[in-house]
Amino acid sequence: MPQNDASFLQSLSRQKTVTAICQAITGWMTQGVLTHNDRLPAERILSEQFATTRITLREALGQLEAQGMIYREERRGWFVSPPRIIYNPLQRSHFHAMAREQGRKPGTEVLDAGEIEAPEAICSHLDLPARGRVFRIRRVRRIDGRAVLYVEHYLNVAFFPAILKEDLTSSLTELYANRYGIRYGKVRFDMLPTTFPLAASQALKVADNSPALFITRINRDQYARIIDCDLEYWRYDTLHISVEAE
Repeated sequence: MPQNDASFLQSLSRQKTVTAICQAITGWMTQGVLTHNDRLPAERILSEQFATTRITLREALGQLEAQGMIYREERRGWFVSPPRIIYNPLQRSHFHAMAREQGRKPGTEVLDAGEIEAPEAICSHLDLPARGRVFRIRRVRRIDGRAVLYVEHYLNVAFFPAILKEDLTSSLTELYANRYGIRYGKVRFDMLPTTFPLAASQALKVADNSPALFITRINRDQYARIIDCDLEYWRYDTLHISVEAE
């Protein structure tokens, strides 16, 4: 048999195996053998079970991950993805309220918070002079215990004196209103696919250069003043963005 024909047959056989693995794992989910956030058997066990190589197995797992059906955490393994959270950027809500309205359990972890000299891009977003001062708050947001979002909040220090002494695991939206009398007005959203920066991948326990959805939000208050901006890095398989506009 010519070498190119042999390579073609090997490739065809591998693709059949990949398809069979995907169908089998999908069947486990459909039948309830595996449910949301359940861990899949270890790759060694799966490769033995399907009588295939790790390379072929990972190709199948990668296809299921691309479809948002499973996700991977570094040093922990593969898990069944829960339903996506529906995210409407036009709604004037906040993360905790959005999750609870959909019957999900939200959580927030503060990684660090402090006053810093703003990077050039942040100064531009907040309409600050070069080397302006901002409060930076870095947080991880969770849904049903799963870390889904790494976010960096940059706040204009002029509007939020002593905010770093507050409970920063709570909603900033509610804190702004209750403590400072500031409510969100207009907001600008920019969204683009990208990969996680190192800080985000470490916080979310994903592999370096994993795909992410990057959302930049620049917020004005009820007086049209730019008050803060958020740099959000979402696990791409966790969101269903739904917008209805007239």
